[in-house]
Amino acid sequence: MLDFLTISPAMASAATVAGGGFGQQLYQFLPLVLIFVAFYFFLIRPQQKKAQQQREMLSALSKGDQVLTSGGILGKIVKVVSDEEVLLEISDGVQVRVVRSMITQNLSHTGSISSSNSQSVSRKKGSNVKSLTEAKKKSTTRRKTK
Repeated sequence: MLDFLTISPAMASAATVAGGGFGQQLYQFLPLVLIFVAFYFFLIRPQQKKAQQQREMLSALSKGDQVLTSGGILGKIVKVVSDEEVLLEISDGVQVRVVRSMITQNLSHTGSISSSNSQSVSRKKGSNVKSLTEAKKKSTTRRKTK
């Protein structure tokens, strides 16, 4: 009759394992903590640094800077209208007002592609074309001789 009130030793040991104590609970949350730390160092922190650099670049814009907008428009800042807007000259006599936050790069300070770099690229392309035409001539002369 009192059989249901007694606890067998097997049931008692199972209860202590299930409870586990503080140490076991800590080990269960350790992977989650490590994942959060990894996300912070690999994703959150670099994104915060990039956003800070963008804010600094936007606050340092001044008259005469060559800039690139997020829409791909290149222009020169003619006038800083307000904290939120700048007047951008995109062609001779063509000026547009642009929201400052839409400027992605300041090409005056980052050093845009210089004409010497673009000339060297075109020379390389020209040399590749020349070598291709020479190879084509050689292959046609080989066919004729056969």
